[in-house]
Amino acid sequence: MRSRSLDECLKADGGLGRLTDHAARLLRLQRIFESAVPRPLVRGARVANFKLGRLVVYAESGAIAAKLRQIVPTLGKAFADSAPEVTGIDIKVQPRDGSTANRQTETTEALGDHAKHGLTSLADSLPENSPLVRALRHFLRHT
Repeated sequence: MRSRSLDECLKADGGLGRLTDHAARLLRLQRIFESAVPRPLVRGARVANFKLGRLVVYAESGAIAAKLRQIVPTLGKAFADSAPEVTGIDIKVQPRDGSTANRQTETTEALGDHAKHGLTSLADSLPENSPLVRALRHFLRHT
């Protein structure tokens, strides 16, 4: 009896075979996307789906989505060369877990005693009516 590879087993089942093929297609489209998009944008975006000729790309933020929308014509050319089945590209905002939107709610570390002492010394060395002195004293009262 010949043993079958995992890939053969996955493709043997109709539903699982389609899912495996779709996952492989998405991976191929992701690689094309990564080669066509500037590196800073690649880190904030990913291929999410492909259905009926339309490629769906999720961007982590509105800013990344806006920049991707600006370069959709360039992306279209890259996909036309490597993946002619892509007839359109949709850009949607979908933050990842742990993205910058979620990081803003994290608490910051408290100001250390050494830093507080240094800021207090700085405030004491400046003219009393200086806006910087008022800002430093306000900051120190609230830390």
